[in-house]
Amino acid sequence: MLRFHFTPEDLTRLRIATAPHPLWEIAASLHRFQTQEGRWAYAPWYRTARSVLCGTGLDRMVRTVLLPLFPRAHYFPDFLTPADGIAGLDAGLESILAAPARQVAQEVTKLREIVGAPAWTRKLTDGGMRDQLVRALRAYHHAVITPYEECLDGRLHAERARQTRTLCGTGIEGVLNTLAPSIRWRPPVLELGRYPTEGDIHLGGRGLLLIPSYFCWNTPVSLADPDLPPVLLYPLHHPPPAPQHAAGHAPLHALLGSTRTGILRAAAIGATTTEAARHAGVTPTTASHHTTVLRDAGLITSHRHANTVLHALTPLGASLLQQDGWQRIP
Repeated sequence: MLRFHFTPEDLTRLRIATAPHPLWEIAASLHRFQTQEGRWAYAPWYRTARSVLCGTGLDRMVRTVLLPLFPRAHYFPDFLTPADGIAGLDAGLESILAAPARQVAQEVTKLREIVGAPAWTRKLTDGGMRDQLVRALRAYHHAVITPYEECLDGRLHAERARQTRTLCGTGIEGVLNTLAPSIRWRPPVLELGRYPTEGDIHLGGRGLLLIPSYFCWNTPVSLADPDLPPVLLYPLHHPPPAPQHAAGHAPLHALLGSTRTGILRAAAIGATTTEAARHAGVTPTTASHHTTVLRDAGLITSHRHANTVLHALTPLGASLLQQDGWQRIP
């Protein structure tokens, strides 16, 4: 578990990124190649990205250069996701080139000790080798993320609108309590329950930058060095893709009924009881009854905050939606 300790001043300095952070999205998207978790949510992107990388010959560069530096593990170097990246890809890449050699050496050594990394990573203290890395990052971003920038921008805009609505309705406490199912606000501490390491970050008046991420799945991510400007990358909710029912297979509503199917699909992007009711075309009271049934069946989880309950899919629920005509990419 990771804990962010807030002071009153930190609450006034809580911010939400106004645009996607391209280097964090690069890191999170590379993690999508290293696990089956949540693959259904990224199936179209994954299929296209794999094809583009193979077709352009970038697949070898990804395997030998990028994946070793961005392992899906509890550590990868902080200098690869600099704060300046919030201003865009060019600014972020310039910051990587300008990173102090001492910081790069320390972080690469830590990567080698904790996760393991090729011997060539020692040369990243050299400007020439880092320039090659920057070119690789730019090529990867252009190939598999740039085509999705409109989607990323739209999802982030929707998330900021959601957070604005939450802020107006329930204040900062509401914002911190609805970031992701694994994040809990226990004043004055923000707890990341599924974090792979144990740690405490005392903000001390520095505030916290929240970065919603399209490619981050399930588990929030933060910088390893607590002395760097504090950031928290958290996952956006993903709606399941439109179903294409295979011949001979009954659709999901034949099993659950149309109302529970609608509520289950609403939970795939995170929904309150009222939002689930609207999605399924029923009253909130009726929706509450069906969410209880779905929760008891292990298909959704529900988390209460004040008078609001947020519903989200469990892995079993996501698997059931996938079987309703969505094919898993191996």
